[in-house]
Amino acid sequence: MENLTITRGAYTITTDKSRLDLNAVHQYLSKQSYWSPNIPLETVQNAAAHSLTFAVLHGDEQVGYARIISDYSIFAYLGDVYILEAHQGQGLSKWLMETIMGHPDLQGLRRWILATRDAHGLYAQYGWKPLANPSIWMEVHNPDVYKI
Repeated sequence: MENLTITRGAYTITTDKSRLDLNAVHQYLSKQSYWSPNIPLETVQNAAAHSLTFAVLHGDEQVGYARIISDYSIFAYLGDVYILEAHQGQGLSKWLMETIMGHPDLQGLRRWILATRDAHGLYAQYGWKPLANPSIWMEVHNPDVYKI
């Protein structure tokens, strides 16, 4: 898998893990996100190491992130998607989604999934819909796993 790097103006989206600022990602996920409060830095590092990561950079500053967990044949899970508030309203989330959905290694998958509380409108623009048959899905969910 080759690294993908695309630049628009002062912003870059890259899958090059050497350009990730995992401390900045950890700061956002642990302190600002609703889905992973108090997540340990080591967990963020491990998750990134085992995922296809997308860094959104303004110069060298990490301003957005997303990661894909996939077998690159059948299935992909999209998670940890964010754009820092100071950089919102510039189309970065749409550009990030276009980049993810168009990634050459993620084509031809049978199923993509994600969980979101508030970004349904964004994802719907890229073909995402509520689960067609949610009664067939099951989960083990431990929302307090990172509580201190």
